[in-house]
Amino acid sequence: MAAIKQLAGQTLWYGVSNIGARFLNYLLTPLLTYLMHDPAGVKDYGDYSLLYSWIAVANIVFTYGFETGYFRFSNKEGIDRNNLFQTTFGSLLVSTIGLVFILSLFRVPINRFINLGNHPEYIVWALLIIALDTLAAIPFARLRQDNRPRKYAFIKLFGIVVNILMAFIFLVYMPRYAAAHPESGIASWSRDNSRVGFLLMANLIQSLCVFLLLFSEWKGFRFRIDRGLWKQVLRYSAPMVVIGLAGMVNEVMDRQLLAKLLPLDNAAAKRIVGIYSANYKLAIFITLFIQAFKLAAEPFFFHQAKEKNAPAVYARVMKWFAITLALAFLASSLYLDILKYFVGDSFRNGLGVVPILLFANICLGLYYNLSVWYKLTDQMRMGLYITLAGMVITLAGNYFFIPQWGMYASAWSTLACYAAMVVLTYFLGQKHFPVPYPVKKILSYLTVMLIFFFIKAGVDALTASMSLYWLQLAIRLTAATGLMLLYLMLILKVEKAELKTMPFIGKYIR
Repeated sequence: MAAIKQLAGQTLWYGVSNIGARFLNYLLTPLLTYLMHDPAGVKDYGDYSLLYSWIAVANIVFTYGFETGYFRFSNKEGIDRNNLFQTTFGSLLVSTIGLVFILSLFRVPINRFINLGNHPEYIVWALLIIALDTLAAIPFARLRQDNRPRKYAFIKLFGIVVNILMAFIFLVYMPRYAAAHPESGIASWSRDNSRVGFLLMANLIQSLCVFLLLFSEWKGFRFRIDRGLWKQVLRYSAPMVVIGLAGMVNEVMDRQLLAKLLPLDNAAAKRIVGIYSANYKLAIFITLFIQAFKLAAEPFFFHQAKEKNAPAVYARVMKWFAITLALAFLASSLYLDILKYFVGDSFRNGLGVVPILLFANICLGLYYNLSVWYKLTDQMRMGLYITLAGMVITLAGNYFFIPQWGMYASAWSTLACYAAMVVLTYFLGQKHFPVPYPVKKILSYLTVMLIFFFIKAGVDALTASMSLYWLQLAIRLTAATGLMLLYLMLILKVEKAELKTMPFIGKYIR
């Protein structure tokens, strides 16, 4: 119980930082979707989404799994943590400088491939963002390893505030100033750049501020790379590059394939990408918790592996993790009538993909929890095979079905990919690293969750023809609240004995 309390505390802090940071960051979504409501604006949002999907892929290559390698080796006996930091940070510094230099030479063809217009400098800005984020990876990992989530939270939140402030200045204030002062240098710079460029500049300022705030973590760096240790870390982390790339294909390549495979002209296809990307972000509650859990769980699982009762702890963590994901799914899907106002009206014709993507993210969260076995047993190659299997499903599903089903093909392919990865990871894990997961109980919670979702969908269908919108909304919200309370009562009844032993909650349960 003490171990789970520690994980819960760490998850809470990382959750505060990530929920706060992501929430602040997601405030950009309504800002952008309401500002970019015209067809050209929706296309710009599509360009922005496509570029950032490539940035996510590049981040995997730039870090080449050294963050996970840092956690793994910092828990090994005989490893000097300072030496490990110098080696991993120094390696990333050298490779980052080299990659930025080489890729910047090809900025024109890369820009032409992504189709950002006559702005090859945007590729350089994007590379600088990737470089700064890469160099911040090991300092952030050091904060997590040293159990300093408060500082981690502050830096993350501050960075997002800077991003939003800069985005507001570039997208709202600057156009007004330029209109009032058409001959000024700011007006000229504003005319020469697109909204995608402004968002890149805002992100670049954010990344620079974050890296500088981490100064105390990297100020002691001296260029000393232990070649023997470097080879060990690289040997362990190298499969993470392919795993990460394949995972990122599963996560973001659907947007690229939508842009390429939709039987529409370029502008219309990018508008669909923009709509899909905006609705993808409505899965915010699940993705926030998964990210917070990942940040706390990775060092926790490596620490806990030394204990005899580690499998039992992992099983309990999985059960409560699944329950939390189910609650997040219901909170999002049952109240979609409210959540839809998070995006502009021009983007709401894609709301149908949201429940599919929510359930896909549940599967992704379960996969992250189950995948601990191949990291603890140093069988990263198995993780590679599982992720590649998911990638094949993603690519095949999108390739064959996008021309007919559009964004729905991408959503269902994402769900099929993550569901298959959960099944493969579970059965392989039980063979190599048995954990007594309460599978029947977890499946029961997920089944009831889906039943409640379909009941709400039935209520929505019955009220769709009502002429009074306020009455329609009142009925739907009443049904959503009733179903949510029923689900909470079910958890309370089944898990009452365990809930009594938990801090904070236990004292309120008799």
